[in-house]
Amino acid sequence: MSTVESVRQLQTRGGNTRYVVRDAEGNEYTTFREAIGDQASRLEGQRARIEYHTEERGQYTNVYLDKIEAAPERVATDHGDTDPEEVAWRTAVDAAPWLLGEADPQKATSPDKLYKTLKPFKEKVAEDIKQSDDEGT
Repeated sequence: MSTVESVRQLQTRGGNTRYVVRDAEGNEYTTFREAIGDQASRLEGQRARIEYHTEERGQYTNVYLDKIEAAPERVATDHGDTDPEEVAWRTAVDAAPWLLGEADPQKATSPDKLYKTLKPFKEKVAEDIKQSDDEGT
């Protein structure tokens, strides 16, 4: 996730509109799809989830914007800020079925195995959140 810094509309020689989206890290994404460009314009200055793909064209790499949507709101505590540890645990619990790889959801997992699997994932998520907050994104 990143903050949409700017959205420019440029006319091509063929008369099409090319949208160039720049995020806070300086990355640029291009789309010719009006709906995506309009959505990006509405999100200017806001945090967004950006999906893109790249294509190699000779010595150039083009980065095409496939989808852009508002980032989910952060979970607020009573103090009005985000508690990375709480959010990280919630994320780890939500991801538990994939992290455990259990084929049978009815099969019980021991508490020790569950904790040993989820805790490292939770630590990585919390670290990522804290790093993102430190960078201001």
